[in-house]
Amino acid sequence: MKESTSHIIWFDQISRGDVSRVGGKNASLGEMIVALKKERIQVPEGFATTADAYWIFVSANKLEVVIKENLSKLHSNQIELSHAGLSIRNAFYRSKWPDQTISEIQAAYELLSDKTGKANVDVAVRSSATAEDLPEASFAGQQESFLNIRGEDALLDACRKCYASLFTDRAISYREAKGFDHLKVALSIGIQKMVRSDLGSAGVMFSIDTETGFNKVVVINAAWGLGENIVQGTVDPDEYLVFKSLLGNDNFYPIIERKLGSKKQKMIYTSKGDIPTQNISTSSSERDAFVLDDPLILQLAKWACIIEKHYGIPMDIEWARDGETGELFIVQARPETVQSQKAVSSFRSWQIESGGKKLGKGLAIGQGVVSAPVCIINNSQDIEHYVDGTILVTETTDPDWVPVMKNAAAIITDYGGRTSHAAIVSRELGLPAIVSAGNMTSILKNNQIITVSCAEGDEGYIYDGKVQFSVEEIEIGSIPSTRTKIMLNLANPAAAFKWWRIPADGIGLARMEFVINNYVKVHPMALVHFSDQRNELVKRDIEKLTYGYKVKTDYFVDRLSLGLSRIAAVYYPNPVIIRMSDFKTNEYANLIGGSDFEPHEENPMLGFRGASRYYSPLYKAGFALECKAIRRLRDEMGFKNVIVMIPFCRTVEEADLVLKAMSENGLTRGEDGMEVYVMCEIPSNVILAREFAKRFDGFSIGSNDLTQLTLGIDRDSSELSGIFDDQNEAVRWMIERAIKEAHAGGAKIGLCGQAPSDHPEFAAFLVNCGIDSISVTPDSFLEVKRHVATAEKASAD
Repeated sequence: MKESTSHIIWFDQISRGDVSRVGGKNASLGEMIVALKKERIQVPEGFATTADAYWIFVSANKLEVVIKENLSKLHSNQIELSHAGLSIRNAFYRSKWPDQTISEIQAAYELLSDKTGKANVDVAVRSSATAEDLPEASFAGQQESFLNIRGEDALLDACRKCYASLFTDRAISYREAKGFDHLKVALSIGIQKMVRSDLGSAGVMFSIDTETGFNKVVVINAAWGLGENIVQGTVDPDEYLVFKSLLGNDNFYPIIERKLGSKKQKMIYTSKGDIPTQNISTSSSERDAFVLDDPLILQLAKWACIIEKHYGIPMDIEWARDGETGELFIVQARPETVQSQKAVSSFRSWQIESGGKKLGKGLAIGQGVVSAPVCIINNSQDIEHYVDGTILVTETTDPDWVPVMKNAAAIITDYGGRTSHAAIVSRELGLPAIVSAGNMTSILKNNQIITVSCAEGDEGYIYDGKVQFSVEEIEIGSIPSTRTKIMLNLANPAAAFKWWRIPADGIGLARMEFVINNYVKVHPMALVHFSDQRNELVKRDIEKLTYGYKVKTDYFVDRLSLGLSRIAAVYYPNPVIIRMSDFKTNEYANLIGGSDFEPHEENPMLGFRGASRYYSPLYKAGFALECKAIRRLRDEMGFKNVIVMIPFCRTVEEADLVLKAMSENGLTRGEDGMEVYVMCEIPSNVILAREFAKRFDGFSIGSNDLTQLTLGIDRDSSELSGIFDDQNEAVRWMIERAIKEAHAGGAKIGLCGQAPSDHPEFAAFLVNCGIDSISVTPDSFLEVKRHVATAEKASAD
């Protein structure tokens, strides 16, 4: 029978109210075992030593005197931090266990072994400070953990090391910075049955986007073997993003990102008693394969949502999959301590205006732009050579690096994912960082001036020299409400989450061609006719991009739907209007393999573009792939808020042909809430607006093309730029008529463009015409919203 004592307490007798007894980590494990069992969330069983056991250990070995003496010398600068910490830890290593404590730990371990049916069961031994994992301070990684511990002697030795780790240099430094009294922080130890993830996989997940604070996604990192490599940042893991709002519908799989990590090594068990784990290289098949399949990704994401709902705050969760049974387990859960603590009344936006040569890239951590000299530190033994205020460049970091990381301008690591130590600490310190940047320790030089940019989406860039950039403070609380819907123009999926705090009414223009250019990179017809490709360089590039896809065209559909899904998620369930591809022939030709499928045109602006491509034999198969991506987005992922928009549709007959082509590819207007809009950018769209309104649910005025074709001016002509004016009376007449005729035909109508931001009188003109929505770039949103609010107030008066 399991009985708790003053020295040990079983997890299933612990709740989150027991932090003072067993620390935050162990209290959370007990809470999940007890409260979330009905949700079928699996947590490995075990027990914890109590804070009382720690104080009894300290008292029995007279360690308080040693602690006070060394800390006093440290504060009076008589000794260095490293000397103080080592002296205290050595005193713990020499200390003996009190008889009662040792007997109770041994008895509990024996009972745990009996329950699992294994003599000397393998356990994880983890530290849990009594001030750990509070929402305002993250002690994660400050104390030691030990894996694959077997036998009573090894267990007691690991527990003693856990106690000693309360006084590592990093732990002392961290408590000093956070204002915790060293002699009021105790240590509990969690002894938990191991999950055989050494034969399977493990990772970390957050119930919030760790970079932007977007609270509608779960971020999952995964690697082969034990999870320590992900936490320590010594492996580049796979990464998955799951959209929370659609997880409740089992008909959908809202996985909106899959990134394959290199996963060059994995941590496994050893048979050596003194070295219980070791790293080995992964096989090529392990590196090339995703760690998790879709059902496992969704199961973890659902668990993350359940845990977050139970605790009422975003959570940082460690998981493991047993390689023997295939079962998933949660092995730790604690509050996320960075994004969840940020005020949401305002946020900053950085914009690169002009930059130097790009030297490298990696995963962007945090937001910001910093220019400073480089300081390369190859290992923790050289930390003393770090120069304060420089950009710290290293292979990876662990908790020993925290004292120097606090003084860095920015951080770059060769390895690591979004849940690595370098990433977690950089966020907490508010520093921009780039992890998984490749071999920057070899490319960069000490004292070289570089710029770290974490202002361009998920990817962070390293520029040579200083770059010009601007910073804007956006006050959310000062944004007025309007009757006219103000939406955003977004094209870059990687940067989409950055804008989630702006209270926009949806996405008025998502440019599919931008996603194709940046996410897909290859011409769809080159995939359709891959077997006919004769250019070996092109063939090699396509093979590299589509590696792992048995059917080449599946790559196009998969990448396009994933890229678009990130945009569709930001303002769900508000409408997201995706414009089908609107490359000109010269732009299509620049895609990989594109030159074989595009005619040469003297004036591509007025040539084979937009709607005319979709039913043409030259591109019909490519358009079918675009439709398939939209169908996956709506029908499989669940983004029913997606509206399709057709660009450059010259005639009503062409509209009929496009709608027919869409229907043939599973996108039928009016079925399952499917809406189709058309760009209003050609005079014929205005003149025959009522006829177009019979075929489309809405219009979006493209002021650039409409101005070009109304005034007969090439919008790219520098010689005529002085008379290119989207507020010309003729253009205004067109816009006013388009709005009137669209409404008469029962269709909605909006405008995409910059003019309402630059010209308050133009915003007033649109409001007075009765426009339904205006879609602008994120940096213009606030200005346009204010102009529209003023115009609406004046109109009402």
